[in-house]
Amino acid sequence: MTQGHGRGEELPAAERADILKERVYITFTALAVVLALRAHAVSAGEAALSLVVVVLGTVLAVFVADIVSHLAVHEALPVGSELRHMARVSLGALGALALPAIFIGLAVAGVWEIEPALRAASIALVAALAGIGYLAVRRARLPVWQRVIVLFAEVVLGLLVIGLELLAHNL
Repeated sequence: MTQGHGRGEELPAAERADILKERVYITFTALAVVLALRAHAVSAGEAALSLVVVVLGTVLAVFVADIVSHLAVHEALPVGSELRHMARVSLGALGALALPAIFIGLAVAGVWEIEPALRAASIALVAALAGIGYLAVRRARLPVWQRVIVLFAEVVLGLLVIGLELLAHNL
C-alpha cells in the first residue's frame, strides 16, 4: 500500500488507512457472495456476473456514502483532491478481488469448473483479509503479540463468515 499518486511518493497514512478499510468491506462482501454462490448451483457466467454486480454496487455505495458524509460534515460537495481521494479509496478496494476474479474468469473460460474456482476464491479472500491485516499492523507501534492477535482475529472472522454460510446452507 505504499503506492503513490503516480509519481513514486507514498500515500498519506490516512489514505492508506481508508483504502485498507474499504478493502476489508469489499473482501468480506465478496466472501459472502462467493460462499452464497457455492451454496447454489450456478454457472461460471452467473457467478462472475453476480460477483461483479454486488462488488460494483458496494463500491458505488461506499463512494456515495463518502460524498454524503462529506456533505454533512463540510456543508459542501467534495471537489478536486477530496473527490479524487474518495474515488481512489473506492476503486483501490477492488485490488483485493484480483485472485477471485482470475479464478472465476478461468471457470468462465472453461479452464476450470466453477466449484473449485469458487473454493479457491474463498481461500484467496480469507488470505486477502490476512494480507490486509498485515498491511494495517506492519507499521503500527504495537508489540508483536498484539500484531499477531490482530492478524489472527481477521482470519478467524473470515473463517467465521465461511462457517456461518455453511451453517445457513445446512439448515
